[in-house]
Amino acid sequence: MIRLSNYIDERLVLFLDTASKEEVLKQLVDLVATTKELPAKDRFYQAILDREHLVSTAIGMGVAIPHAKLPIYSDFFVAVAVLRKGIDWNAIDDSLVKLVFLIGGPDNHQTDYLKLLSSLTVAMRDEQLRRRLVTATSPQAVVALLKGMAH
Repeated sequence: MIRLSNYIDERLVLFLDTASKEEVLKQLVDLVATTKELPAKDRFYQAILDREHLVSTAIGMGVAIPHAKLPIYSDFFVAVAVLRKGIDWNAIDDSLVKLVFLIGGPDNHQTDYLKLLSSLTVAMRDEQLRRRLVTATSPQAVVALLKGMAH
């Protein structure tokens, strides 16, 4: 069963003061590449940017979920950035993004991929959870909050 909590790892949590979405995405991809084995890092980063150019992955409520799939990946991964200053991400509600969840994975597991996206989207509707994540001060706190959610 695909559960977001299975993919949350304190080594994949960043706290950033970055001013641009491209820099946030680059730092998240670099973090995944240094923490886990990430073949085709540049290709994955470009796929994330291409997806972002098609339509913003900001879902509103101060949250963005950039995502891409490549056939060379065998499993999903999630990296999290907590942004100290909100970034304009072309959100549907014009809110500044403060939470970024980068998702990558295999391109032949569409159902699992959609379940992962859905569980994250549903969880982010919880205003109290979002508030606690934005004010978290450590990767351990972010992981505990995400693992403690009901999804």
